[in-house]
Amino acid sequence: MKKTNLVKTFYANIYCGLREGYNGKIHTVQEAIRICSDYCNKVKLGVTVTPTNFVYVDGDEPGVIIGLINYPRFPSNEWSTRANAYELTKILLKKFKQERMTIVFPDITEMIEREDK
Repeated sequence: MKKTNLVKTFYANIYCGLREGYNGKIHTVQEAIRICSDYCNKVKLGVTVTPTNFVYVDGDEPGVIIGLINYPRFPSNEWSTRANAYELTKILLKKFKQERMTIVFPDITEMIEREDK
């Protein structure tokens, strides 16, 4: 067994619906993967994209959870991970015409809304 690398644990999970607005077009998980891939190639990052379903009062919709971690092979820091999470959230918010999205960090959960609201 090889020696393992240890890094400080830090993560961000971005929660993104795939329906535009409240009753618009439904995007695909593949579209989310492509957007994340473009961003990752630009900033040299790796993320996970997990399909999910959001169930809420009087409705539901498909969505994705985008995960960022401090990966020991390419260690980062908490502030860089936060910055990447915010930037990727802004991109997804715009591309999927979302009203709001949520980012969960180990210490806080933040809702990000469209700028024109």
